[in-house]
Amino acid sequence: MSRVKLENLKKHYGNVKAVDGIDLQVENGSFVVLLGPSGCGKTTTLRCIAGLEIPTEGKIYFDERDVTGLSPSERNVGMVFQFYALYPHMSVLENITFPLRACRVPPRKIEEKVKEVVQIFQLKNLLKYKASILPPGDQQRVALARAVVREPNVLLLDEPLSALDEKFREEMRSELGKLQKRIGITTVYVTHDQREAMALGDVIVVMRDGLILQTGSPQELYEHPNSVFVGNFLGTPGMNFVECVYEENSLVLKGTDYRLKLHRPDLIDVLKDYQSREFIMGIRPEYVHIDGEAVNGGLLLEVIAIEPAGRYRLVDFLVGEKIFRVRTDWGLSLVAGQKVWARVREDKVCIFDRDNGMAIVS
Repeated sequence: MSRVKLENLKKHYGNVKAVDGIDLQVENGSFVVLLGPSGCGKTTTLRCIAGLEIPTEGKIYFDERDVTGLSPSERNVGMVFQFYALYPHMSVLENITFPLRACRVPPRKIEEKVKEVVQIFQLKNLLKYKASILPPGDQQRVALARAVVREPNVLLLDEPLSALDEKFREEMRSELGKLQKRIGITTVYVTHDQREAMALGDVIVVMRDGLILQTGSPQELYEHPNSVFVGNFLGTPGMNFVECVYEENSLVLKGTDYRLKLHRPDLIDVLKDYQSREFIMGIRPEYVHIDGEAVNGGLLLEVIAIEPAGRYRLVDFLVGEKIFRVRTDWGLSLVAGQKVWARVREDKVCIFDRDNGMAIVS
């Protein structure tokens, strides 16, 4: 296992800046998720770590060793792609042992290693079957076993669950997280699915346009996004945003008569410099509470639409010209067109600059 460090990593294809100068450290044994929309640079970053792409600029280190110019085999990385890339004509056992046989590992050592990974990935009853006849979930387990059996310094996973149906994805997501903790291997995982990122990552790295926007634990990024983009990208649904002005220790929501009286010293101190200037308030759907009657400091809202979401509902309201989504349980009786009172939790409010979308207070 190795610690991975990227220093000013850049990868340009002509005028296209796929990765545009990022610094990142992946601690030994940790599970780090690169998260972002298509084209943000996450897969290119992973391929640079693997040695499949040579950086335009910057350095890549495994522990203190500079591996920037080394081939994938010299880096000793294991990689699993979105599509399993198994040898369909080979059995499960042959697929798992292939990288060991290619490196001329002694038969007795191969037997020891295979026995270990077969137990970890629960493949004992599948060893004799051709890879091509296995269901998708089992194929992905075989691909993971083949990557791990060679004891790589780093395990690199490029959207390994995205080709599975939803049921398999949930099962494999839980299984993969447990396996990584059991094996303890340094893992870098690429996905555009924020639910996967939140479920699996010790650390999430949010990327956009070849840059890292924010790095932190799932809870840190969810509760304290450093930008409108991160607040919107993380969460199902994302954070609510509405333009505000600050007047007399209150947030006045644009397009409404609603005033949120502030008691947080950190908000008051910062927003004094934004007197009568517009900015953006962000609040998660679960931090807006619906009340059955008028409350002091409450916001009167009209129900626009109701969407069932498992054990709770998502209710859409119109706040000024913005749709506000609120998460409620099933015990509250609501119908479209109904007017209800809502309270915003002041302790969960985030404030963003309207011009650049970056956090003022998060």
